[in-house]
Amino acid sequence: MSSETASALERTVRAEIVEAERPDRPIRRMLRRCRAWIARHPRLQHAYRVAVAIVGTVMVLGGLVLVPLPGPGWLVVFLGLAVLGTEFHWAHRLSSWLKRMLDRFWAWWHARRARRAAARRAQPATVRR
Repeated sequence: MSSETASALERTVRAEIVEAERPDRPIRRMLRRCRAWIARHPRLQHAYRVAVAIVGTVMVLGGLVLVPLPGPGWLVVFLGLAVLGTEFHWAHRLSSWLKRMLDRFWAWWHARRARRAAARRAQPATVRR
């Protein structure tokens, strides 16, 4: 994949993420209404938080088990953190921090690849492997 294609893909993905996170989306409005209804019922709210904790934790642990295996290990970890982040502020903060670190890593990775490609182009043809 060329760097131009990768950059276009990254721009597309970022734009889709911004679009999906808009608060006025119909699904987000529906979820806010459901959450408000649950908040009006204390026992239900407690059961809901316990269920979110269990589901999110299982997803995170399952994702961590999948990390060394081929497959979507990190994706499952991030989805589990997103589930936990719906109810627990610490998980939301951790997820935001991980997103920032991942963004910094990809910026570093792309800069590193560009430097290595430039160094390879600068080498004489006889020295190249």
